Amino acid sequence: MSNNRRELLARAFNGIGALALADMVNAAVDPMAPKKPHFAPKAKNVIFLYMSGGVSQVDTFEHKPALQKYAGQRLPVPKDVDGEIRSFLERPHGAVPAIAPFRQCGQSGMYLSTMFEHLPKVVDDLAFIHAIKGDSNNHSPATLHINTGSILQGSPSVGAWATYGLGSENRNLPGFIVLHDPRGGPVNGPAVWNSGYLPASYQGTAFRPVGTPVLNLDSPQGVTREQARRELDFLQALNREHAAQRTATDDLEARIASYELAYRMQMEAPQVVDLNLESRATRELYGIDDPVTGSFGRQCLMARRLVEKGVRFVLLVHGWENGTFSWDHHSDIERLLPARINEIDRPVSALLTDLKQRGLFDDTVVVWTSEMGRTPFNEGSGRARGRNHNQWAMLSWMAGAGIAPGAHAGAMDDFGLKGADKQFHVRDLHATILHLLGLDQMALTYLHEGRNKRLTDTGGEVIREILRA
Repeated sequence: MSNNRRELLARAFNGIGALALADMVNAAVDPMAPKKPHFAPKAKNVIFLYMSGGVSQVDTFEHKPALQKYAGQRLPVPKDVDGEIRSFLERPHGAVPAIAPFRQCGQSGMYLSTMFEHLPKVVDDLAFIHAIKGDSNNHSPATLHINTGSILQGSPSVGAWATYGLGSENRNLPGFIVLHDPRGGPVNGPAVWNSGYLPASYQGTAFRPVGTPVLNLDSPQGVTREQARRELDFLQALNREHAAQRTATDDLEARIASYELAYRMQMEAPQVVDLNLESRATRELYGIDDPVTGSFGRQCLMARRLVEKGVRFVLLVHGWENGTFSWDHHSDIERLLPARINEIDRPVSALLTDLKQRGLFDDTVVVWTSEMGRTPFNEGSGRARGRNHNQWAMLSWMAGAGIAPGAHAGAMDDFGLKGADKQFHVRDLHATILHLLGLDQMALTYLHEGRNKRLTDTGGEVIREILRA
């Protein structure tokens, strides 16, 4: 080999090494620095609308006339269903038709419950995934499953994986922000948006629905911004000196980064959450001043403002644990389900409309989901009817970046009990979200306890039936 070739290779090697070192240093100093995706993405941001409690698919999006024919009768037990659902089917029960009529909407002719008054306006933008199965028929593990990919505590949320893989475009706001129901949080609380075994910097930041978005964000009265900067610099120097003497510094590094972010947030966050800056027409669109739609309307409008500012992942939670104000309707479904639909119908329609009006729709993927479906047969008795949990029958829809409008993936059986032919899995939904962000689910890994961990574990299937060609 000639000296010239050796010199060329040496320079190339050193150059590549320098680039790798620069990436490592950059990640250590600023874990939210933007990172390149694995391939060209369709979406830049995600708005994840999580309906806590288990939405009844046969009362909302799955039109099943056979339930009227079988009303009050036992349903046949499919051979390939097991677990609690099989046990439910083998007990005395009676089929329960939808609590409200369905009608076909939009050019797609999609059947929606007549309880939805506003969603029909945007139904042609939606792509539906039918018959999604989870790994648990109980709320706590199922809630973790849809939000973290695992039924066990300690795994990173979808938003944490997204920001770990891509960082964030806005340096003055967290890359992953949570807006939960003002009445209370979901089952498992912060575990739903935790970073798990990923570095702590990637956990979600919960914003309060009104007032200062993050408690204790503002400097004390009388402390100037220059004073705050000097104090922070001194504190950060002490923290880095402390970290340099130790090896396990993940929490400390996250705290260092959070102090810096909090300083920058003092300027931008208050303006982002000030919905009074929006026009009267926009506030009316979301139903901000309506006592029924106001709370979730604020969450949806805030989500639009955050992705507009470059926040990578926004999680919206509607529903408080498993109580009256959740989607967990074991009884009295005729009264409780319409109330929940009325709270989200107008804001969700407004969110999609607003994203389109502002040119954000083609950069943002919107995901609507719950943690499970419901049984098509009765659980309660008398007039206060209800439906039990059904891990085989969750329906989700997606809209926006990279999504084929009006598309469908899979189908339910005649009773809305389980998949007619194909059963999707929660990890398929997660794989599809990562794919839209330009992330290869199998390549997005983190070494933990001697194993390369993934959001989709052993791998999911990208649901290509709902993607644009």
